[in-house]
Amino acid sequence: MPTQFPSERSSARGAPDTGALRPRPLLAVCLLLMVAFVFGGGGVRYGLANLVVQLTALGILAFHRAAFFSFWKTSPLSLRVLVGLSLLVPVLYMVPLPEGIWTGLPGRDLVEQSLAAIDAPGGWRAASLDPARTLVALSGLIVPLTVLAVGWSIPRRHLMTVGWLVVALGLVCFALGVLQVLSGGTSAVIYTEREATGLLYGTFANRNSTGVFLVAALTLAALLPLPLARPHPAALPARLGICALLLLAIILTRSRTAFVLAAIPIALGLARAFWVWRGARSTESLRGGSLAVIAGIALAVVAIGSVVALAPGRIGETLERFEADDDARVYIWEDAAYSAERFWPVGAGMGTFDEVFQVDESLEFLTKRRAGRAHNDYLELAIEAGIPGLSLAAGWLLLIGWQSWKAGRSQFRWPAWGGGAVLLAVALQSITDYPLRNQAMLAVAAFALLMLARVANGTHKEAPR
Repeated sequence: MPTQFPSERSSARGAPDTGALRPRPLLAVCLLLMVAFVFGGGGVRYGLANLVVQLTALGILAFHRAAFFSFWKTSPLSLRVLVGLSLLVPVLYMVPLPEGIWTGLPGRDLVEQSLAAIDAPGGWRAASLDPARTLVALSGLIVPLTVLAVGWSIPRRHLMTVGWLVVALGLVCFALGVLQVLSGGTSAVIYTEREATGLLYGTFANRNSTGVFLVAALTLAALLPLPLARPHPAALPARLGICALLLLAIILTRSRTAFVLAAIPIALGLARAFWVWRGARSTESLRGGSLAVIAGIALAVVAIGSVVALAPGRIGETLERFEADDDARVYIWEDAAYSAERFWPVGAGMGTFDEVFQVDESLEFLTKRRAGRAHNDYLELAIEAGIPGLSLAAGWLLLIGWQSWKAGRSQFRWPAWGGGAVLLAVALQSITDYPLRNQAMLAVAAFALLMLARVANGTHKEAPR
């Protein structure tokens, strides 16, 4: 049966229906994205900053109860099942089990030996080797759940406004990053624990996360309909100028994965321009479409040329990093694969990688810094959640592919495919990094999924803007 979407006018039971206290899902999602952008780019090490984002999300959920429950009633069954399982898996790892059960799980001999060394009783224990870390991992899902559930009641055309907010945040990230680059990393830096590098970090602690966030902003800038009531001659130059700035920002991060992933929005932008040109029917519209495509290509060449002229050294340094053969991640992956075998097929518990990996880390690969992450989210997921975690990841990838296919029938197909492209970029970067290990990117990824699913499951037409 086709999915019916609730009106944005629905309000939470008991909440005022008029005035400033009326639930406003659009403003709530925008607020949460901005708070996540400012405070949520640091990852698990910055608990207080993450707490600010999560408390904001909980406040939004409390005030938008009707939207939250409506999501569980009206969203596609496949989406609800995957969301529910994603919440259930970390919960199950925290459930206390009898000693006879948890001691039989793979890798728990380490716990038995540790308890025996201090003469501590076994008793009931959770399946997770560190339940506190698993609780932290579970709390990290509050923000994406809020974006998805509360945002489900937003009309599709208004989701485009939220998308342009993400683009605006990308430009803010670029502006802040320019100060970081020009100062050599000594000013405008939010996370001061790392050495001054002169790279563009924006509001993130990891430049790879900065890079994939900027790729998401570039994708939306290239594919979203412009927020204009009528066409304007400056619209195309403005769009391409924004895309050029975001592309320059990606280069300034010197993130190899982001540099490669930038090809996705560029290819989709050119495909959309060709689609517009090919879809022109009348002579007048054909001429107009041809001029738009020619102007777009010309301006794109100028924009890319400007980027090359402004940062030739940065481009060269980024390209040189592809030839580096001393990447420590290769050694981490080798040890992480062994650790995954130790805990297979159940896993050590969500969020426990940093604790259990040190047991299997080879002495010849040790450095002054801890690995912290597997730098491959799929490998880390295998260690933490085994078959259940990898099955969930496969389910999400299949859902994204299916929703992208369904979205092809909608008038909002390009924004929806933009959301799918953002999720694709995240999935690809997860092979060599951990883009979804901070609240900011979790919020952006949840919005990309929201836009894709809302368009793919729409049943009524809305005038695009």
